[in-house]
Amino acid sequence: MTRLVSFAPGIHAVVVGASGGIGAGFVHLLRSDPAVASVTEWSRAAGLDLESPASIASAISGLTMSPDLVIVATGLLHGAGIAPEKSNAQLDAAAMARAFAVNTIGPALLARGLLPLMAKDRKTVFAALSARVGSISDNRLGGWHSYRASKAALNQLLRTMAIEQARRWPLQAVLALHPGTVDTGLSRPFQKGVPVLMNPAESAAHLLGVIDAVGPERSGQLIDWKGETIPY
Repeated sequence: MTRLVSFAPGIHAVVVGASGGIGAGFVHLLRSDPAVASVTEWSRAAGLDLESPASIASAISGLTMSPDLVIVATGLLHGAGIAPEKSNAQLDAAAMARAFAVNTIGPALLARGLLPLMAKDRKTVFAALSARVGSISDNRLGGWHSYRASKAALNQLLRTMAIEQARRWPLQAVLALHPGTVDTGLSRPFQKGVPVLMNPAESAAHLLGVIDAVGPERSGQLIDWKGETIPY
């Protein structure tokens, strides 16, 4: 069982996307950790709408503690009217806008509201799930235009926020995390031929290990579940 040992005891955690596969894995691990004092769970099922700035602001205003750890475990790859593009001709404005709303703008607004609430005198981490396919330098196959672009934009936003945060929150890390290919609804239609397929609990455990191991010197990086930096 993964334990957080690099944080000060009495950790207050917020998990966004807590009802999803990886999010639920994080919640279970954090609630089992004696160093964690509280876990706040936000999800669409509980009323948080990442596509609504008002919903995000309302959730943040309802917090009664200063979070030490925020994990945004959300993402949109496919759904009603949305599917990963296989060609340039399949680009659709509405589908692209929704991908950016969920994968980029929602997490950025969460960071905007939550980062100033986090303590300055001890280690804190804001981490959002990104994806290796959001790496521009790693893109050799093409396709999945909207998902790739929205995750690349998320990586850039987190990198930019990390630079600003380092000036006044020197002990903080702002991270983009690649969870690997995980057996959830997001990846299920695309798992054929995947060399390493993890269940959500495994991925969450690996990522918590990464979160515990990193320091502020790695803030702004895209890091995979093995702890390796992925070039942007």
